[in-house]
Amino acid sequence: MPSGIEPEVTKFMWRIVRTLSAGLLWMLLQVVGGIMPGYAFVEDHLTWGNVLYYLGFLISLGVLIYYYYRLWRKMGA
Repeated sequence: MPSGIEPEVTKFMWRIVRTLSAGLLWMLLQVVGGIMPGYAFVEDHLTWGNVLYYLGFLISLGVLIYYYYRLWRKMGA
């Protein structure tokens, strides 16, 4: 009887770790880049800081979703 974890299970666990790590890093960057300096909040009027923050937010969200798609697409094959 072999000892250790099956290679497929190890790959699956690493995918979970990469998914969680990428999501947590993305959320941390959103907090540090937008919420802490105040760019995420529109107070009296819309400023260039708000526009740039939300543009970066949408682009980085698209990149994160694409990364998730590429990472988990291999699961079916």
